[in-house]
Parts: sequence; structure tokens; C-alpha cells
Amino acid sequence: MDPTEIKAAVDAAVTPVMTAFEAFKETNDARLKEVEKKGVADPVTTDKLAKIETTLSQYESLNQKLTVAADQAKAAKEASDRIEVMLARLPDNARGRGNEVETKARHGAWGLAVIRAHALGVLNLNADEQKILADVANEAKALNVGTDTAGGYLAPTEYVRDIIKGVTELSPARALARIRNTAGKSIQQPKRTGQFAARRVHENGAKTETTGLAYGLEEIVAPEMYALIDISNQMLEDSAFDMEAEIREEASEQFAVKEGAEFVSGTGVGEMEGILTNAGVGENHSGSAATIADADGQANGLLTLKHALKTAYAKNASWIMNRTTIGSVRKLKDADKNYIWMPGIAQGRPNTIDGDPYVEFPDMPNEGAGLYPIAYGDFKRAYTMVDRIAMEMLRDPYTQATSGNIRFIFRRRNGGKVVLAEAIRKLECATL
Repeated sequence: MDPTEIKAAVDAAVTPVMTAFEAFKETNDARLKEVEKKGVADPVTTDKLAKIETTLSQYESLNQKLTVAADQAKAAKEASDRIEVMLARLPDNARGRGNEVETKARHGAWGLAVIRAHALGVLNLNADEQKILADVANEAKALNVGTDTAGGYLAPTEYVRDIIKGVTELSPARALARIRNTAGKSIQQPKRTGQFAARRVHENGAKTETTGLAYGLEEIVAPEMYALIDISNQMLEDSAFDMEAEIREEASEQFAVKEGAEFVSGTGVGEMEGILTNAGVGENHSGSAATIADADGQANGLLTLKHALKTAYAKNASWIMNRTTIGSVRKLKDADKNYIWMPGIAQGRPNTIDGDPYVEFPDMPNEGAGLYPIAYGDFKRAYTMVDRIAMEMLRDPYTQATSGNIRFIFRRRNGGKVVLAEAIRKLECATL
């Protein structure tokens, strides 16, 4: 999605998002009052709030495009392609008899009639539009495509050269971390591990050494990850798709999935180190045993986490959490009863949590006792990823030759670790 399309999408989303947000605040306030008064929210209110949340969630993908500049297929282009396919499959009579100008005019009239029929209903069309729809329908009935001998052989099934794929969720670690390339097995970077403190001295007083300044080396190795796929020779020869390109795309996607998961919770042994497993990353408690809200249902624990980060890191800080947790954050208020989640779409900016952007990370855990559903910090300063081999493909026709298969081995060498733990903090679901 180029900048022009993003702007158009944002402009179209402003009114529904802002309307939904105002309705969300009103309904959630009503829910909180019901809980305070009766100890439980009215099911009608809860159901209404869930529907509004669904509306807001529909625009999260647009928000993530603004946040991480993700590319998406163009909806208008797809709609145009579908109309062209339908026009191309019209029977000869429906395409018009006569010259090319008449044929195009008939196509245009039929296409417009189809669109208006969908929007207004057939009965609301004028006589000419109803007639052209009826003519095409009658001509289509002249051949029975369901019976081969009655014309079915003349109407073969259309093969769509596009594979239906479910969405693969991955955490966009590379959008946040610092990336370095290396030609070696690892990189080493000097790191300050201690500081001295300045002192005062009297006019004639003796000066002693201010000790404490120390340095060390931070090493990031690049272990290997791989994918191994066997495909038959005949599959490669006969497939309507470029299967080598297809599995190359699949391997790249799955490497990114693993990379995102390790960025969050990797052990650091033979794989990347996760921000939630690094012992140096500081933490704060939410204030309740199993949720991100405190005991009073407010965001005090989350805001305490934010302000515990040093100011220098907070300038470029962002939140990361999964989609479920984002929904929980929308309900939270600060001590002044103001919602901390705010839509920024009206100004063409990402949505914010207490003024800072957030990135959806599917690999972050849900709320739960002792879990860490939210992290906050300057991830570019805190985390470094190293690429040794971006991706390499080996086409092996020998190992599986007797089975009629070609073996494809994809490999990648990269690593990553927390290099400045104080630039990140994480929120634990626990009492203070």
C-alpha cells in the first residue's frame, strides 16, 4: 500500500473509528458503573461493548500499517480484476453481435446493471437494465453446463492460479531491533559496565582515584536455522505454479515467524535471546494477580512501568503486546479517569497508549498470573540482531533420487540478544 492509498484508507476510517471510540467510552463507563453498583455488568452492556470493540479491532491492521509501514494488496485492483474476469466469461450473445464498439457498449451496460442490481435490487432498475440482465440469464440457460453432453464440455471449470492461504501471524521483530550484518561467526561490541562518580575536594585537599569505570565485550553469535522440504520431480514438472518460488516464499515466512518468537522468549542458547527471558530487563507489577489492570481496575501499574524507564529511552519508546491485550488496554483509565488508549487516525498518526505508539506482537503472552503480556522501551537501543547468511537455498537432486524427489534445504544464520537491558521494562501480572 503506497502513501496515497494509506492516506485514502485513513481518511475513510476517521469517522467510523472516532464514532466507535466515543461509543466505546460511553458504553465502558456504563459497564464500570454497573460493576460498581451491582458487582456485575449487565449482559446487554457487555454485549454492546464487545460489538464496539470488534469495530475498533477491524481498524487495527490499518493502525499497524501506519506503525510499521506494512504492504498490503490493493483492494481496488482486485475488484477491477474480478469484473474483467466476469466480462470475459460472458456467452458470445451477451458480448453483443456487431462491431467492437457495440460489443464494448453491451459489456458496459451489463456490468453497470449488475452493480446497480447488487446495490439497489433488480426491481429498482430501469426497463433497459432489467432487460439486459434477463437476456444474459436466458442465454446462460440455453446451455446446461451441469450436464457434459448438453454443453458442459463447452464450459470447463476455471482454474484460479492463486493458492488459498490462511494468514501467518508473526511478530515484526526487525521493525524494532537494530540490525547488523557480519562476515564472521559473531560480532563483538565494547560495552561500558561501570561508571565512576565525581567528587568534591577542598582547596588544598588530596585527590584520590575515582574508581568504577569498567568496560566489557558484548558478543552476539549467529547460529543456524533451517527448513528441509522434499518435492517430487513430477510435482515440479507438472505444477501450474513455480513451486521453487513458492517454497522459497514459505521458508522466508517461517524463518520470520521463528525469529519473532525468539525475539520475545528465545533462550539465547543456540537461538536468539528473548526480551522476556533476559535477566537484566526490569519489571513492574500490574497490581492484580492475573490482569494488566490494578486492583481498582485502572492502569496505574502500566503507567508506573512507563515512568520507571529512563527519560532518554522513553523519547523513542513503544509498547508491544498481542491483539487480545490491546483490547484490554482500551478499557483502562488513569487516576484522572481518562482513557489511556487514544486513536490517532484523525491526525493520520498511529493509535497511542498514553501518548506512545504500540506494535502488535502475536508472540507476547496473554494476561495471566505470573505472565508478562506487555513490554515497553526503546527496542532499537536495547536489542541488536546480527545477520550472517540472510537465506541460502540448496537444491539437492541426489539424496532422494531413488524416491523421485528433489530435496530443498533452506538455511539462515542470524542471532540476536538484549545488549542494553535498562532500555526495556516488562509488566508482570502480579500484585504489588
